[in-house]
Amino acid sequence: MELLTFILISIGIIVVPGPNVLVIVSTSIYHGKLRGLQTVAGTSVAMAIQLLIAAVGTAWFVAALTEGFFWLKWVGVAYLVYLGITHLIAASNSSQKQITAIGSFQRGFWVSLTNPKTILFFSAFLPQFTVPSEPYFSQIILLSAIFWVLAIVLDSSYALLSSKLRVLLRNKEISKIQNRTSGVLYLGAGATLAATKHGQ
Repeated sequence: MELLTFILISIGIIVVPGPNVLVIVSTSIYHGKLRGLQTVAGTSVAMAIQLLIAAVGTAWFVAALTEGFFWLKWVGVAYLVYLGITHLIAASNSSQKQITAIGSFQRGFWVSLTNPKTILFFSAFLPQFTVPSEPYFSQIILLSAIFWVLAIVLDSSYALLSSKLRVLLRNKEISKIQNRTSGVLYLGAGATLAATKHGQ
């Protein structure tokens, strides 16, 4: 029952659009399914690092690490604002700038990794579903793995579903809408990340 509750809550947390989801959706709409999935690969690797830190680190270590890298959040915000403005400019110029597989991966990786709130969230959320009578570390590893797999599946679903919109966006006029949509999504992701507060 505890595990089922954990899975249901995790699904609810993952499907709520945050910076990761907004970047995945925007990349998929503008660059297509493959690039969207490569972005998911980037967010997933970053999340694995964050889960590992939350799993093996003490409360003091996690807090200290998050405090030390909190400035990274603003690097992430600046990066997302840059992407948003770039797409809005492209919309006015009717231009299409493609990105590489590595570019897609890095986009997802850095946006996910520059959200220090995630490590604090994992370190507070996962222990709530452990059983005192069972080995703590093995439980945390299992819960982390479940959350990570759920995130990959659901984020990939976002990428696949949003890439369907790309099929509808063929001519230049609709391409402008495509650019504007991506630009707004990136700016929205930047605003979401900027609004996160330390310790919440």
